[in-house]
Amino acid sequence: MAEKQTFTSPDGGVAAVERAFAIVAALEQGEGPVSLADLSRVTGLYKSTILRLMASLEHNGYATRLRDGRYDLGPTAFRLGLAHERKNALRGQVLPVLQDLVDKGTESASFHMRQDGERRLCLLRVDSRHPTLDRVTAGATYPLKVGAAGRVILAFEGTAGEGFDTLRAEGWALSLGERDPACAGLAAPVFGPAGLIGAVSLSGPRERFGTDEIAAMRALLMPAAADLTRRLGGTWPRFS
Repeated sequence: MAEKQTFTSPDGGVAAVERAFAIVAALEQGEGPVSLADLSRVTGLYKSTILRLMASLEHNGYATRLRDGRYDLGPTAFRLGLAHERKNALRGQVLPVLQDLVDKGTESASFHMRQDGERRLCLLRVDSRHPTLDRVTAGATYPLKVGAAGRVILAFEGTAGEGFDTLRAEGWALSLGERDPACAGLAAPVFGPAGLIGAVSLSGPRERFGTDEIAAMRALLMPAAADLTRRLGGTWPRFS
């Protein structure tokens, strides 16, 4: 039997709340409704613990139990998504920039933000017009330490390291088969009044990332990221 996860309460938080959030995250990441056994496997929590917390999550609408006994996100999650759409000014600013990049013939354009200590969130995505695409989806999370967008986020948050120093000087990152051997991407930072907000990335099948294609997309990506930075009240650095 797999060892069960031990939850701590960072910065004075509540361990039970951390466990509840872990359950909600597991429901969010599932391809569909999730069984109690799957929730236990993904979260590392005992089934008895999940059942106790699930009672509160269901009562408050964060989770729902289906007739077949499996669980899924509840209506509160939907309401929170709508509230985020309504209140988040990023969407109205970022989506037109992503669409413009794709309209100019780039690979698929995405906007990524840090989600937690290990993951980044693809907040917005516009697919390219090419017949084959990479597997990046709005709303999905990806490793921070792997991929161009993740390394941009880490670099401009001040992560130490020679590679990050070079990235900060040049203002962009390239990933060739780093997260997925068949895919590639390049990314640039976007800043707001308080500093880094996230990263704009262009990604697709690796065979379409030749030297000329990379140079052409970088020539479009950097001005787009600079323009978006200015629209969001940030300052665009002078890169080498």
